[in-house]
Amino acid sequence: MGASSPTAITLLGQDLAEDVMGEVGFGELAFWLAAQRRPSRGETRVFEAVLAALADHGFTPTAIVTRLTYLSAPDSIQGALAAGLLGGGSRFLGVTEDTGRFLHGVLRSLGGDLPADDASWDEVALRTVRAEREAGRFVPGLGHHVHKQGDPRTPALMRIAREEDLFGPHLSLFEAVGRVHPEVLGKELPLNGAGVCGAALADLGLPIELLRGFALLARTAGLVGQLAEELREPVANDVFLSVDLNNRSVGPTPYTPDPLSP
Repeated sequence: MGASSPTAITLLGQDLAEDVMGEVGFGELAFWLAAQRRPSRGETRVFEAVLAALADHGFTPTAIVTRLTYLSAPDSIQGALAAGLLGGGSRFLGVTEDTGRFLHGVLRSLGGDLPADDASWDEVALRTVRAEREAGRFVPGLGHHVHKQGDPRTPALMRIAREEDLFGPHLSLFEAVGRVHPEVLGKELPLNGAGVCGAALADLGLPIELLRGFALLARTAGLVGQLAEELREPVANDVFLSVDLNNRSVGPTPYTPDPLSP
């Protein structure tokens, strides 16, 4: 993928200094590195919209732990960033990959016989949501703890994908899930931003196994921003003290083993 000699560096078959630096944007390069092909202008626009959507979402646990780690070890920027990224799991950031994998699995089960219209997509989505409900599982990408009336990132990314003619089967299925799930769940939940990002990345043909990596790539920029703000307006010590000063010591609680445990 990349190599160097005493006089040159090549990356993806290009001369890094002459053909890449100043000519290829970072988002475009990240796509190129992962897909091993140069994206079109439209693909770059959708991909970079995903990165922007996932860069930051306020004072989330990932942002808090990054700031607190920096407070504890200001000599370790890499430690602070790594601490935040390690929190990218099933509740924050990881939903991007979870949703992409889920949708991809459903589409594969169709054996290439994809629906031709919204009504047909709704039938597939309805069967899927019912099956997940009967199995006692949550549908990834549904619901948000803040944007209960609708995640503003979702319609924006869907619009961009449509404008670039990149609204593919993953987004079509995800959109259908949004239409039909109230019939099964008895309530309406928003299609969240992390989920729509997973669907969009899958429609770009990027490796399903790497979808969380793109979410982490985006959040790295956000965490650098969090640290920059911490330098200007520090709050990590206040967070630490608010917990420490309000801590109440209690006695130990005896562990009660599960009677079914061996």
